[in-house]
Amino acid sequence: MAKLNAAAAAKIEEICARYKDEKTPLMMILSDIQNEYGYIPLEVQEIVSKNTGISVAEIYGVVTFYSFFSLTPKGKYVIGCCLGTACYVKGAQQVIDKFSELIGIKPGETSEDGLFTLDALRCIGACGIAPAVSINGKVYPKVEVNQVSEIIESYRKEASA
Repeated sequence: MAKLNAAAAAKIEEICARYKDEKTPLMMILSDIQNEYGYIPLEVQEIVSKNTGISVAEIYGVVTFYSFFSLTPKGKYVIGCCLGTACYVKGAQQVIDKFSELIGIKPGETSEDGLFTLDALRCIGACGIAPAVSINGKVYPKVEVNQVSEIIESYRKEASA
């Protein structure tokens, strides 16, 4: 969605129209836009504001507060490394450091090829299988540093297939 075209703008307006009768439509609108495009840049927030009467400042506040919304495009595979207490104690920092080293990005960044985004998560509720890593919703339990390379390679193979 590098530069918003007319079709994308119309789609965003259609998403806003879906929720015109809702008392508090913002989360539903933003969720649909995030699912449709993968991120919610300022230009899109301005269209939502125009269609809902909600200020851009309020929309921006919501987009930046909730970690599942993004201002920038995410990679094809979003790697979420849990750094909650249980995961951290079981070595999650070393796991995320290994992902970072092998992919060549820091948490919060996306690889240049657009394949991976690395996110540090606070808690994913999988304390019993710590340290846990999720990739596009698939949860990997008890991840050890020596497994990271194999995990990355499996997604690289999938992407090239």
